[in-house]
Amino acid sequence: MLNKSRILRDLIAERSHPVLVSGSHDAVSAVLSEQAGFNAIWASGFGISLAQHAVPDANIMTMSENLEFARNMNSAVSIPVIADCDNGFGNAINVIRTVREYEKAGISGICIEDNIFPKRNSFYEDINRSLETIEEFTGKIKAAKDAQEHDEFVLIARVEALIAGLGIEEALKRAHAYAAAGADAILIHSKQQTFDQLEMFASYWDHSVPLVVVPTMFPQTPTELMHKMGFQIIIYANQAVRAAVKAMRETLGMIVESGHAQAVQEIITPMSEMFDLVKLNELRDMENKYINQQKEMQFK
Repeated sequence: MLNKSRILRDLIAERSHPVLVSGSHDAVSAVLSEQAGFNAIWASGFGISLAQHAVPDANIMTMSENLEFARNMNSAVSIPVIADCDNGFGNAINVIRTVREYEKAGISGICIEDNIFPKRNSFYEDINRSLETIEEFTGKIKAAKDAQEHDEFVLIARVEALIAGLGIEEALKRAHAYAAAGADAILIHSKQQTFDQLEMFASYWDHSVPLVVVPTMFPQTPTELMHKMGFQIIIYANQAVRAAVKAMRETLGMIVESGHAQAVQEIITPMSEMFDLVKLNELRDMENKYINQQKEMQFK
């Protein structure tokens, strides 16, 4: 059995190469991410909320609902899965259960953020943002690390100070406190449309704990540059689900407008490739081995 948490830790420790992580919202998007060459999967809270229940990314879905989809992704791929667990779904006691349940499900690591409950997506506008105190969030980190059964399990602490407009100094203060409390990596988030703010943060970061970046707002920034500046884990958190929404909207609109499915035949995936995606040949092989032979034996 693969120790995916160990694989993830080894990837993080290999500082000469960044860990490329793809945001996924279901098992199929996770499989496609692995096929594309990503190193790990990000079980995206935003993506799962949108794709599975069509609700905002605002702590509406429960821990068990999010876990179900993360588990499905993990079962479908051979690469590690990191789960976006918002603010741990409550206080430190909730975090303990979250860690235990996700680790039991085979998830390689989780990320928790210092937003208060209920959280709001970092890019929602006109939100009066408040963060947990440093003391409260470091308590969550310590609880999480004490709760994990295996040393390989990875805990990422996400700092929302820049999102809340509190500045670099507060972000660094929180990041150092979270690293000291036991976080295995620090995700520093920004909603500025350039990499400048995070580049400045990274230039001041003097801790051995690796940094994580989510380049949603500055897609023009090359992976190599972010890695060169000190970001070891790079999460492309929502591109897959946004691509899916655009493709579905255009395809369905074309069918309604034209009155037939032939209008989209050239832009949709052939059925044969859909069958390959779910490994239909493996099912046929198992049927031939375990079912068809048994039927033949009944008539001998």
